[in-house]
Amino acid sequence: MITAQELKNARENAAKALANAGIALTPAESANIEVADFGLSDLAALGLQLVTYINTERVCAKELVMTPWQCCPEHRHLEKEETFRCRAGVVYLYVGGEVNSKPQLQGLEKYREYLTAAQEVVLRPGEQYTLMPDTLHWFRAGAEGAVVSEFSTRSTDESDIFTDPRVERATRVEG
Repeated sequence: MITAQELKNARENAAKALANAGIALTPAESANIEVADFGLSDLAALGLQLVTYINTERVCAKELVMTPWQCCPEHRHLEKEETFRCRAGVVYLYVGGEVNSKPQLQGLEKYREYLTAAQEVVLRPGEQYTLMPDTLHWFRAGAEGAVVSEFSTRSTDESDIFTDPRVERATRVEG
């Protein structure tokens, strides 16, 4: 759960980050930036701000905004294929497969058991990576935060499978 002030601040900061990355939003899009705390009430560590442009039966396009070191928890999508393209900052993407790194876990120690994928892919502005369906993954921004464009097949958040059983996709706001 987050406070109304946290929601307001997160939306404002995300709108600024998108503008700084050269991504223009309409006033309605700025006012409706989704703030996801994944039900863990720890937005600074585990969270994500996003704008969904389109989500039809066949395609989806989003902007994901992450504050410094913010993490999207480990999950997989049974049917969704998605491509992440870094627009600003650095993104550390961890996927299932051969371990090639020691994941960036500072500030995430209490979630360590739920961050198991350790094949690291580092994305810098202009770089992208495609995840096939049913690929276990999690990601986090670097020290400057990050803006990532996501292009995918249909997005159905309710069908995401999170490693941490405490995760709730819908954010609740106090009051």
